Amino acid sequence: MTYKVVSIPGDGIGPNISEAVQRIFKAAKAPVTFIEKLAGQSALDAGHDALLPDETLDAIRSCGVALKGPCTTPIGKGFRSVNVELRQKLQLFAAVRPVRSMPGVKTRFENVDLVIVRENTEGLYSGIENRIAEDVVVSMKVATRRACARIALWSFKYATHKRRRKISVFHKANIMKMTDGMFLEEARKVSKNDYPNIEYDETIIDAASMRIVQDPSVFDIILCENLYGDIVSDLCAGLVGGLGVTPGANYGKEHAVFEAVHGSAPDIAGKGVANPLALLMSATMMLDHLANIHDDGECAAISARIKRAYDAALEASEKTGDLGGKLGTLEFADAVIARLS
Repeated sequence: MTYKVVSIPGDGIGPNISEAVQRIFKAAKAPVTFIEKLAGQSALDAGHDALLPDETLDAIRSCGVALKGPCTTPIGKGFRSVNVELRQKLQLFAAVRPVRSMPGVKTRFENVDLVIVRENTEGLYSGIENRIAEDVVVSMKVATRRACARIALWSFKYATHKRRRKISVFHKANIMKMTDGMFLEEARKVSKNDYPNIEYDETIIDAASMRIVQDPSVFDIILCENLYGDIVSDLCAGLVGGLGVTPGANYGKEHAVFEAVHGSAPDIAGKGVANPLALLMSATMMLDHLANIHDDGECAAISARIKRAYDAALEASEKTGDLGGKLGTLEFADAVIARLS
């Protein structure tokens, strides 16, 4: 069986790394047909009147799955984040960022193996901001019991499926007693009533951040609301070499979007030096997702082959410049292809 997947190359280096991933998928004979659609600045440049065109959303709704490169978001002005809009419109409520030590990528920590699960639709990222006086603006942090319960239950189901041992909730309920308090209430209910076999604890976000950089092994799955999850996932990426070696996935009830979570790096766009590994790792998560929902052993086997191949390439010091190597984007793709078995 062949699966249709929407490919959103994105902006900057996005088209370069998307090409590399599709080259590897073709060599691995992954049962995927990519349907290219646009989002971000590239959509505007192509003549669309929206950063996230309806035809892109409709294609994802039809296929159910998308693989997305980085999209540009201006800082402090300009248009709203395409990523936030995509997650909210498709109700991709669970963001998942696995973080693990990579062979051949030396960092201060060894044997890191964490998963950050982030509520993806609410919190301060709801984007509700108002100017109430000339020099006063407010930003509203939104929390609903439905969304808090939904992400808590999803996280424990994920932990069971992946055979993880522990869930730690990072929060600031000592200050934000209503919003973060509700988040804790729902996580506690799920832990006590449905998954008492999985170890559960809670840590205030500032103290938790200190503990991560002291000893990341004390955590397993980290569950956060939206803003905390965004920050903590990048912090944890720094433990293993950065955003160039960490994948990302966004799951909803009916759709899933897999993405490179690093920036679009317009300064190196088109130069053929960008690292495609994060998008490739996200693409293997996509194959695992297809394997799960379709009970397709072929997808799972091909995903495992690609993972072994990029691990072997890194271990042999076949790396791009950001990781201390000398390979270009497509050269790294060819190094991975050469190790497919």
